[in-house]
Amino acid sequence: MDSRVDFLKSKIESFSPEIIEAFIKIVESMNQLATVDIPQFYQEELQYRISFHTENPSTKLDFFENIIELEKNCA
Repeated sequence: MDSRVDFLKSKIESFSPEIIEAFIKIVESMNQLATVDIPQFYQEELQYRISFHTENPSTKLDFFENIIELEKNCA
C-alpha cells in the first residue's frame, strides 16, 4: 500500500498548477458524493455486480442499463 501512495505522490508532484486545480476539484466532488445517503442494499448490489463482472469479464455489464432505476430508488 505504501508503494501505491508513494507512486501517487510522485505523480501528483509532477502535475502542472492547472492540473492540480482540476485534480483538487475532482477529489472535492468525490467527497461530496460520499456523503450521499445510499441505502446499504444498493451499495451491496453495486459491489456484487462490480465484483461479478470483474471475475467474469466476458459477461455484459448491465450497470448502465439499470442506472435510471437506481437513480429513481435513491432519489
